[in-house]
Amino acid sequence: MGLLTGALPDFPWDTLAPHKERAAAFPGGIVDLSVGTPVDPTPSVVREALAAAADSPGYPTTAGTPELRQAVVDWFARRRGVRGLDPAGVLPTIGSKELVAFLPSLLGLGAGDVVLHPSAAYPTYDVGARLAGATPEPTDDPATRLADGGVRLVWLNSPGNPTGEVLGVEELARIVDAARAAAARDGRPVVVASDECYAELAWAEPWASQGIPSVLDPRVTGGDLTGLLAVYSLSKQSNLAGYRAAFVAGDPALVGELLEVRKHAGMIVPGPVQAATTAALADDAHVADQRERYRHRRTTLRAAFEQAGYTIDGSHAGLYLWVRPEGGDQDSWSTVADLASLGILVAPGAFYGAPRHVRAALTATDERIAEAAARLAGA
Repeated sequence: MGLLTGALPDFPWDTLAPHKERAAAFPGGIVDLSVGTPVDPTPSVVREALAAAADSPGYPTTAGTPELRQAVVDWFARRRGVRGLDPAGVLPTIGSKELVAFLPSLLGLGAGDVVLHPSAAYPTYDVGARLAGATPEPTDDPATRLADGGVRLVWLNSPGNPTGEVLGVEELARIVDAARAAAARDGRPVVVASDECYAELAWAEPWASQGIPSVLDPRVTGGDLTGLLAVYSLSKQSNLAGYRAAFVAGDPALVGELLEVRKHAGMIVPGPVQAATTAALADDAHVADQRERYRHRRTTLRAAFEQAGYTIDGSHAGLYLWVRPEGGDQDSWSTVADLASLGILVAPGAFYGAPRHVRAALTATDERIAEAAARLAGA
């Protein structure tokens, strides 16, 4: 049995095909809320930067241009409350998913090493551990689990996909302190990596007014970034999923180790995409505009689900509503089928280790969101 068939689960979205077919047959067509892929235009400031850098005959640098690294440093200071980040602690990545999938391997993890991730989680955390030969372990209390030993990597996801939950400063600090205590006790490094790609999309207080804290926040780190990484993608805030524009930032020594491996492997962000990423990070106006589009869609869709007898849990930030039938204990696949009968396709919580919820994305046009709301009202 080969690696792909023996170590990895089936690709989950393939199993949605029958429900997608049923939803597509509904009069007026499918409203696809199953995948969080952006549908709005890429901002002109980004497209112009890409075009200006299109004459790019030479190899780009794996570490990223000085301009890109500085743009990340400036963005963290301006938008995330993280000041004084070392540009040497910044590394562009080919989207954030590849970094999530390969970080355990890049860190040299293997048999006997435990990778913690949230219980309700994006499946790539689990897949990345398996690719490295390590052991994935879901938990909602990583700080307590760290005391038992064996953990080499802790994945945090705040705001969370699919739940939209946010980790506050106190909880982040508790996890970082526990990881450092475990590393000191066991004499082996423990990396805390936080996937923060929805951080610009806060809906509930206090996050909407105060901002969502990063694992690199000095209130979390005490001014020491050792063993800490923040992963970020511009796919969501800037409609750049097609550009594969992302980065990892944090501990300069740790980022330097990742850089050396990536140089050997040729994992390089194309030069024009680096230029586009630099432009996107420097412009907050398009992010504010996109946030308002999602705010409007979220308000419309949330009200429609609740009026149709569904409950929304969590969903304090991010691109999704975490939905379940009100007062029921229905399996997520049954809810997927119910909604597909209305021409609405959502993702079952079973994909994320949560069998009683479904995930509904806000990434559909205003017209399709309005259509979904009308169908829910009619039901």
